[in-house]
Amino acid sequence: MRQDSEWTGRGGKRYDRRVKVEKIKQFSVFMPNKPGALSRLAALFSDKQINILGIASEVRDDSGLVRIAFAHDADASAILSKAGFSSVETHILSVELDDEPGQLLRVTNALAEGKINITTVYGTSSPGAKTSRILIAVQNTDKALSLLEALALGKTAEA
Repeated sequence: MRQDSEWTGRGGKRYDRRVKVEKIKQFSVFMPNKPGALSRLAALFSDKQINILGIASEVRDDSGLVRIAFAHDADASAILSKAGFSSVETHILSVELDDEPGQLLRVTNALAEGKINITTVYGTSSPGAKTSRILIAVQNTDKALSLLEALALGKTAEA
């Protein structure tokens, strides 16, 4: 690996800059499908100066499910409950990659080879950006984290 494509993580491990992975919290929030509902949700976190790392939604008839992930360990559960929202907290993986063809394939291949099923995935990048981020929910978050850390270290993890 080239020196400029590496960074040093905890414990002095050398990581491939092209893959950075961490376990974060995601909240699945149940809400009505009507004008202003998402604005009300966004206002809760804006008012508390909490940055939203990722958001995705699914709508069916008159109800919706919004998945929302945060950059820091915010007390989102209490904020949502206090505002009257029902939610479910889970852990997902945040994966930062070089924004170039084949990077998503590297990650999904590593998970597939480790027999990890992906249940939800969403993400984006900006035109001209050097990195992109994908948020991945899997059936075994800790095992997936180990597999992707091994990928970042340039090693093959055991399934």
